[in-house]
This record gives sequence, structure tokens and C-alpha cells, in this order.
Amino acid sequence: MTHPRKRSTSADVARAAGVSRTTVSYVLNNRPGEVIPEETRRRVMEASERLQYRANSSARALAAGRSDIVLLSIPDLPIGPSISRLVEELASSLAEHGLTLVTHLMAGQSRSLPDVCAAVGASSVLGFEAFDDDVVQAMQRLGVTVISPHNRGLLPSMAPLGRLQAEHVISRGHRRIGYLLPAEIKFRSMAEERLQGVAGACADAGVKPPLALASDMEIEDLVRPLGRWREASVTAVCAFNDEYAIALLAAMHHVGLRAPGDLAVVGADDIPMARFAVPALSTVYFDLQEAGRHRAEAVVADLGGGRPRSPSPTASLRLVQRSTT
Repeated sequence: MTHPRKRSTSADVARAAGVSRTTVSYVLNNRPGEVIPEETRRRVMEASERLQYRANSSARALAAGRSDIVLLSIPDLPIGPSISRLVEELASSLAEHGLTLVTHLMAGQSRSLPDVCAAVGASSVLGFEAFDDDVVQAMQRLGVTVISPHNRGLLPSMAPLGRLQAEHVISRGHRRIGYLLPAEIKFRSMAEERLQGVAGACADAGVKPPLALASDMEIEDLVRPLGRWREASVTAVCAFNDEYAIALLAAMHHVGLRAPGDLAVVGADDIPMARFAVPALSTVYFDLQEAGRHRAEAVVADLGGGRPRSPSPTASLRLVQRSTT
């Protein structure tokens, strides 16, 4: 059995470098206003590397009055390319400010969010969905100084994405539009928000409201809404996301329909596989990296005692037209 080595301390570094622990702290924390001779700084850094010293997070948190942990609560959602882009950018942007992002998957977990927050010593908590008031209060009692956001989730509004989908097919001459909803209830809130954008664009263009139908992502299940849309003279469908749009294309192929001649299809999120669909899928690119950077800046501002920044109302959206429209 291999036993762990004793963890090096700042006192060990100080002895190895022949300096005081205060000097070690000044050098390793890069304290502003402290003039340390370059030779001394070099000895401290070399000793720290040789001893593989890592600052104790609890001690650092005690000195700073807070930890450097930002907890991201992820609900029961698929972690696809879009969400991955957001999390990666959020983590990278926070790291530039000395903060560490810790993600926690809430699906199937018995521990409450306040319990998890206490266990990791988080100073800030982020969520994809709005937190309940009692959860917010519980975390505040734990000393979590930033809960951002508690009135809206991490993601910006989804309605503009749906609006852009509908505006695109309307501009292509389509006057009767369908919307493909996921049957899974966990997607429903996001899907309905995107549907609101589609409905708004239809209303502004003076066309009928979208015929929204729900289905599982199975070819056999998708054949039924295809029949309903054909009966209602629907000529274009806005899908909840690219995965559902690609599944719809497969169901169309199964019954002998083609896009865009029989039915135009536009997806959402511009996942890497969208360009390889047959035919290549028109979609909406959703810049979640920008949303991640913006949220990281808000967290840093809150932790620094600055004026909190409001969440960006939308992320940058861009219609990517390919063969399906």
C-alpha cells in the first residue's frame, strides 16, 4: 500500500529558500506594493517548485475572507457541444481571475445544493435555471456572498433564437410553419421559450401561429407529426435543436420526403454534426462562449465588491444557411 507523502508547507519553502514565511507569501501571492529582490524571488520560486508546494485553499480562503471556488449547478440536461462551450469559456474566464469552477450534476443526487455548496466552500453559485427562494436563503445563511443569478438562469433568453429560425424560413417564402418540441419534460421550459420566439416572428409577419407538435427522437415517433404537418400544409419546420432536426430529416427520408422541396427544416445550436447531415442542416449559431465570458465578469465584479452586472439579455446569434432551407 502506498501512503501519501507529507504535504509541503510555506514554512518548508521558507527554510529551503532561507527567507521568512512572510517573504514566501509576498512572492507566491504576488502581493502588490512589495519590493522583493529578484535573487530572493528566484530562490523562493525554485524552492516552491522543488518541494512541489501548493497553497492550502482553506488557509488562503481564511486570509482572503472567501474561497476561490465558483460552483456551477447543472440540472438534468444533456451536456452537448453548446453547453460544453459555455462551461469551458466560463471556467477559462474565471481562471484568468484566479477563480476555480466546480461543476455539480444535480440529476439523481440526494444532497441539496446548499449541502454541496458548504462541502466545497463555494463563494459563488451559478445555475442554468433560477434557484428557489428557500435555496437562495439557505446558501446566503452559509455565507455564500454571491448567488448569481437567482432570478434567471445562466443561459440568456432563448426567444430570440426561435425568432431568428422563423424569420429565416419566412424570408424564404414559407407561410405555414411547424415547430418540433421534444417530448421529454426536462427540455420543455427551454423549448417553449424558443417556441415563443417563433410565434412572435409569425405574428409580426402576419402568418398563422406555428403548429407545434411534440415527439421523442425516434424515427417511428417522428412520422406522426410529419403527417400532421403535411395535412396542415406546413412547408417549414423549426426544430428545438439540431439533434431533433437531424432526427426529423431521417424520418423524412424514411417516408420518402426531401428537404427543402417537401419540407424545409432549420435547427438550433449549430452542433458540429449539423454540416454533415444529409442534406446539410440550416441552423442558428448560438455564441454561448460570449455568455460564459459575460457571466464570469459578473461573478468577478460581485466578488470584488463592485457593481453587479446584469446578465446579457441575448447571446450573439447567427443564421447559418445550408441545404435544408
